[in-house]
Amino acid sequence: MPEIAKQANGTSIKFWPKYERPRELLLDKGAEEVSDAGLIAILLDTGIKGKDAVSLARDLIQHFGSLRGLLHARKSDLSKTKGLGAAKIARLLAVMEIAKRQFKEEIVGKSYVENRQDIVDYLSFSMRDLKEEFFKVVFLNKANAVISVEDMFRGTIDQTSVYPREVIRRAIELGASAVIFVHNHPSGSLEPSQHDLELTRRLVAACRAVDITALDHVLISSAGHKSLINS
Repeated sequence: MPEIAKQANGTSIKFWPKYERPRELLLDKGAEEVSDAGLIAILLDTGIKGKDAVSLARDLIQHFGSLRGLLHARKSDLSKTKGLGAAKIARLLAVMEIAKRQFKEEIVGKSYVENRQDIVDYLSFSMRDLKEEFFKVVFLNKANAVISVEDMFRGTIDQTSVYPREVIRRAIELGASAVIFVHNHPSGSLEPSQHDLELTRRLVAACRAVDITALDHVLISSAGHKSLINS
């Protein structure tokens, strides 16, 4: 992927040669021809005093460690970053949310048996970089096709309070015949805690009591994913 040529700080992009301007390059050659910094610069739209949009984008990617780090950054962290006002923050948050929703749309209706990797990929994409612990449930019909993916509980970085009765109630409301439990470890660890293992046993037992199949409990972190039922 070609990198946009460096320009002197403070030089407005509109004065750059046309082939080096991120927006024009994207429209003429395609998005794949634009550097990471160039794509972020298009979202930012403008730079700041003494720094063009591409230079600002490079600084942001470096500050957050990577393109992925920037796009998964929390609003609170973005708000503390020099050069980012409300409009720029809103664009960055919006593009990530659009990606998540589009990815989610693609898995609804898919069979977990036939498309397990696609479903796990979506869950990893949406949860691996979260700074708090979330507990999601994937609800499936009799054919094990995805009906819905929902956030059920949100906790601290250490633990989440999960109530099996709430999971069961929602499954019955949706007419689900099977479920997949998912939670993340913000610490990056893929080792389940005793709390995780006990919670899995409680959830499986609660599902069994009402004839709902617990297909899996997936643990997700920045290091990957792990099954707590099928491992």
